[in-house]
Amino acid sequence: MTKKRKREKLYIMLFQVDFYHEEDRKEQAELYLERLEEPDATKKAKAEVRESFYQIMEHLQEIDSQIAKKAHGWEISRLAKADLSVLRLGVYEILFDGEVPDGVAINEAVELAKRYGGDKSYRFVNGILGSIAREKKQAE
Repeated sequence: MTKKRKREKLYIMLFQVDFYHEEDRKEQAELYLERLEEPDATKKAKAEVRESFYQIMEHLQEIDSQIAKKAHGWEISRLAKADLSVLRLGVYEILFDGEVPDGVAINEAVELAKRYGGDKSYRFVNGILGSIAREKKQAE
């Protein structure tokens, strides 16, 4: 499974997060991965998606805090779920996944926002992730 496909599967799992109680999220993630019947959905690929999902869940409060800080005038609870899911994935890749360059994380998030979000979602996502990446670079 390509990194792009893994990222898309991870996006779908993140989209589901806010529809379940916290104690049910792990079970729902496992059900999703169990039902994944694509030819390239190997055990290794599923394990990589699972690991990334659990890492995002582990850092969810910090990720949401970063989003809230940059989404001036927008509360996390009021963001479109598609946009929030893309942002969570992008922030995770920028701040916690050392294997993904910031520019790639932003570009891939923008592509997901174009595919799953509203007409202007990609601009919103690009702006927030760009700001987070710049702040990270300044801190380094």
